[in-house]
Amino acid sequence: MEPRLIRFEGFERIHLMADVWGDDKDWPVLLMHGGGQTRHAWGSTAQTLARHGWRAVSLDLRGHGDSEWALNGDYSFTAYAADCVAVVDHLGRPPVLVGASLGGITAMLAEGASDRVVSSGLVIVDVTHRTNPAGVQRIRDFMSSGVRGFANLEEAAAAIAAYTPHRPKRVNPAGLMKVLRQKRDGRWYWHWDPKFLDHGRTEVPRREFEALFEAAMRNIAVPTLLVRGKMSDVVTEEGVKEFLRQIPGAKLVDVGGAAHMVAGDQNDAFSEGVIEFLEHDIRPTLSKR
Repeated sequence: MEPRLIRFEGFERIHLMADVWGDDKDWPVLLMHGGGQTRHAWGSTAQTLARHGWRAVSLDLRGHGDSEWALNGDYSFTAYAADCVAVVDHLGRPPVLVGASLGGITAMLAEGASDRVVSSGLVIVDVTHRTNPAGVQRIRDFMSSGVRGFANLEEAAAAIAAYTPHRPKRVNPAGLMKVLRQKRDGRWYWHWDPKFLDHGRTEVPRREFEALFEAAMRNIAVPTLLVRGKMSDVVTEEGVKEFLRQIPGAKLVDVGGAAHMVAGDQNDAFSEGVIEFLEHDIRPTLSKR
């Protein structure tokens, strides 16, 4: 199964690229990756969704992958949320939003801070409004590791291995070239805009943003699933409990053997948890729309 590459127009007309699997008549599921990742971060999840009768749309967020970089450097949470709403409007139906880390924050803000119901449901992957500062700093350190580029793919693989010591170390050129780009100087760079890290930005909310996201969560009324990597150093127990308390009926799935990058660590278990939620909690409600 091969995806179709399509282009969306996001907030302030920025061009956003996405891979689409499945029939255009099927209900859409919009997949939004984490900061520093690309639309390829989901492993085989999109294909699995398509096989179960869903239209999977895997988006490159602004400044990432093949989507445009923001010329004005606007990589705020509100800009990402506005992009999400713009893409939703292009899809023709309110999709299920599946977002990991930055993508999860984007989904929560798009749904909870909008003046209308944007989605049919939410799957939030390993992020809440309240996070562990040490885990967040480890993400920043990893993302910063390639700002000056890597001499070769082996160096990039070593950086990934240092961030994910629980995974077997391997150099997969085909996989690495989906998250790296080679410049004229011959060095390899992460496939995202370095300005994303300007002004102390992180891919998850700092403490000063907690009130904004608490307000957004109180406005979320669609079926919601939180997927947590049991080995994650980003999500806190306090944050999970508050998330489940704030969003009525929200469910939790823990994925063993997975850290923050849940879909990359345990893709089969992650996909299974998402499919079960979609089939049992979302599909029965779609006939009412």
